[in-house]
Amino acid sequence: MTHRPALHLGLTGGIGSGKSTVARMLEAHGATVIDADAIARACTAPGGRAIPAISETFGAPFITAQGALDREQMRALVFEQPSARQTLEAIIHPLVGEEIRRQSDAATTRCIVFDIPLLVESPRWRPTLDRVLVVDCLPSTQRARVQARSGWSDETTEAVIRSQASRALRLAAADACIFNEGLSLAQLRGVVSRLAHAFGL
Repeated sequence: MTHRPALHLGLTGGIGSGKSTVARMLEAHGATVIDADAIARACTAPGGRAIPAISETFGAPFITAQGALDREQMRALVFEQPSARQTLEAIIHPLVGEEIRRQSDAATTRCIVFDIPLLVESPRWRPTLDRVLVVDCLPSTQRARVQARSGWSDETTEAVIRSQASRALRLAAADACIFNEGLSLAQLRGVVSRLAHAFGL
């Protein structure tokens, strides 16, 4: 019996769309989930691989006493100087890409889910994926979920949403879409279950 190569599935969605919940549900169906955000957080945690370059580039005030990236300080800087985001991403993204490749090479499941928030924004990802699944919801729902979860101000929430690809761009990139609006967890689980079957899980 020939071994069928794993399906490489890109998963993306705006903040507050429910993307992480969908990723966990796909994992429960047997997919390997590679979480770009979790890898980026590890890179910027105490002792993370990005910390020396961040300290050298932005200075000691952007590193906490514990040796992690000071996210609040960085968020404030990016709000004032949008170019700081590109500088930070130039440090973090190559490290994240390297770890994603390592985890992908080590995976043995029939479907590898690449959970990548910036999948649409970064042209490097699409050619490496077989299909793209977008988790979508109304912008008003997005804002309400983010604020309930994070306690962010309207200004911070809007700034984060604006920094991501537009809803139209994400939907244009989708091979499949989950409209996560008004669904109970059980209903969402049912939608994901049908998609998982279609993805060979």
